[in-house]
Amino acid sequence: MAEKAQIGVTGLAVMGRNLARNLARHGHTVALHNRSQARTDALVADHGDEGDFIPASSMQEFVASLEKPRRVIIMVKAGGPTDAVIDELVPLMEPGDVIVDGGNALFTDTRRREAELRKHELNFVGAGISGGEEGALNGPSIMPGGSVEAYESLGPLLESIAANVDGTPCCTHVGPDGAGHFVKMVHNGIEYADMQLIGEAYDLLRSGLGMTPAEIAGVFRQWNTGDLESYLVEITAEVLGHVDADSGKPLVDVITDAAEQKGTGRWTVQSALDLGVPVTGIAEAVFARALSGHAEQRVAARELPGPSGGWGVTDRDAFISDVREALYASKVVAYAQGFDQIRAGSQAYEWDVHLGEMATIWRGGCIIRARFLNRIREAYDKQADLPTLLVDDYFSSVVGQAQSAWRRVVAGAAQYGLPVPGFASALSYYDGLRASRLPAALTQGLRDFFGAHTYRRIDKDGTFHTLWAEEGRPEISAD
Repeated sequence: MAEKAQIGVTGLAVMGRNLARNLARHGHTVALHNRSQARTDALVADHGDEGDFIPASSMQEFVASLEKPRRVIIMVKAGGPTDAVIDELVPLMEPGDVIVDGGNALFTDTRRREAELRKHELNFVGAGISGGEEGALNGPSIMPGGSVEAYESLGPLLESIAANVDGTPCCTHVGPDGAGHFVKMVHNGIEYADMQLIGEAYDLLRSGLGMTPAEIAGVFRQWNTGDLESYLVEITAEVLGHVDADSGKPLVDVITDAAEQKGTGRWTVQSALDLGVPVTGIAEAVFARALSGHAEQRVAARELPGPSGGWGVTDRDAFISDVREALYASKVVAYAQGFDQIRAGSQAYEWDVHLGEMATIWRGGCIIRARFLNRIREAYDKQADLPTLLVDDYFSSVVGQAQSAWRRVVAGAAQYGLPVPGFASALSYYDGLRASRLPAALTQGLRDFFGAHTYRRIDKDGTFHTLWAEEGRPEISAD
């Protein structure tokens, strides 16, 4: 009897190719399929000695080569191409089989697909996979959603290829239907915020101190030995230290200053608006990328009036320390907002996502892996219903200690005309969260005046409306 594969991968571009190799390296026989046969043949020719592969030239042959229950990972572009592959697979599969979307799909699409495939008695899993090309090959962070039944079949294979930290795989069952892709979406949103904050720290050091990219690379290398240790801080030093071979200039100086995006950050903000969760750090990062791409407006605005003269920093070491503390505090806010959104999504869609487990599986393999994720895990392990990470003993202490430096950085940037939307919005969120009273009371009064939208009072229960157009402006109950 011909050998059967434990799992199959269809879609063999870089991510799919590397994921298939990772599975084979861990002892799994892997069925291979790609719309273009050349990619399948190239993978076997280049890496066939890494494990057992069963190449297929058609979808029918691919499905037939899988043991039951069949497990197929789709690694193609999100949207229509994913739907097309699913439509091709469904008639060939049987009840209990598992179809996995390993791309960056919008979680609402995943929910739709899961519900549709459930009608066919098929398990559909939306699995967020973080770590890029290297992670797919050497150990990513994996965030699978879907049914418990699907995870029982699929989980051991995914856990075997995931990154591993302290003996724990960076993979867990996130929750039903779209939970995995939702968590991956928020992960990417946090990634946007993290990169924006790192960029602002770099800009502050360069503008405030006149440091070269190579010198700033040294600062980031030093920061990566302490509380700021993370993959993004590590690779920031690598990028800033790299010299362009053609021009002899620092590479960062020859890259166009217009950042692109693929949509997950935007999805995160759109979802947060629907859920009523203020993810201001992520939103500012998305808008900063959008602003960077408006070249015509930026050119036209260069002559707008602003502060003249340099920052004039007198204590170099103190300034670097201030920027480091502002970066750390702002990162804490960004992560806190992201975890708030995951909790809100979990409640809205009845997913029962365990926040501490999300911090656990993000410690290795993924782009936002960082030392302080251990602290986040500890915070949620200690209090699962923590209102916000910012009131955890550790985080409230470190952010409180950093706030003076944070305020100096934000105030100085405003005074000298340096844009720091990430730092500033994080500080404003922090101050808004800790305020005993906000101007929202006036907002409610205005809404009631022009639209009879009603308001609540602090001294008695119920909903009220003031008859603003009547003499004496009497108040009536709106209940």
